[in-house]
Amino acid sequence: MENEALIRLAIFIGLFALFAMTEAALPRRKRTQPRGSRWLTNWAIVILDTITLRLLALALPLLAVGAALDAQTQGWGLMNAFHLPLWLAIVLTVLIFDLAIWAQHLVTHKIPFLWRFHRVHHADRDIDVTTAIRFHPVEIALSMLLKIGLVYLLGPPAIGIIIFEIVLNGTAMFNHANIKLPGPVDAVIRRVLVTPDMHRVHHSIFRHEHDSNYGFALSIWDRLFGTYIAQPEQGHDRMTVGLEWQDESPSRLGWSLMLPFRK
Repeated sequence: MENEALIRLAIFIGLFALFAMTEAALPRRKRTQPRGSRWLTNWAIVILDTITLRLLALALPLLAVGAALDAQTQGWGLMNAFHLPLWLAIVLTVLIFDLAIWAQHLVTHKIPFLWRFHRVHHADRDIDVTTAIRFHPVEIALSMLLKIGLVYLLGPPAIGIIIFEIVLNGTAMFNHANIKLPGPVDAVIRRVLVTPDMHRVHHSIFRHEHDSNYGFALSIWDRLFGTYIAQPEQGHDRMTVGLEWQDESPSRLGWSLMLPFRK
């Protein structure tokens, strides 16, 4: 779609700047590592992710939005078969794809091969807005393949996919941000959306806590499927974020990219 990539990039940069400034002004937790080295590594990873998706586009050659346009042209997918009103198709697209990402997230914790790649995200010793973009390129490619397959199965409108991607990226940056929300505000927001305090539990060093709160956007799925934990048992100030690598390793780019291939 015309200017779709530029619009999404502008929204991404705008929201990133907003959450970065907010967490600098109202931090929830003290940092354990310097911001510079972590941010450099996390931004380098997202650049590699972008390159990976570009290469994937050459091989397929359609990514999620292109697949939606192709499915619509071919008349493929359930939504195209039933000729749903556009507003309903968009709502269903956001709900179904958010559930699919929730399920994918859960699976990456349960299947050892996938966990090897996903733990690159969890190895970050601080959780802030840049943690939201810290995913190994292999995991990003596999996630895109899942989305493309689901697009051809469901036949959602391209605008629905664009809205979903914007919502997913925006809420992921929000709930990873090191932002201190007042308790009552957090309680209201998390009835619908995953909040920073809710998602921080998922980044606990304890296995039973990081095997919970899988949601990126909507909080309903964790409540519905019994994977919701309200607060970390050690409290947000005292909890340890990350995995067993409580040293400088996760802030190094080479180490992070090679982590899935280590024992």
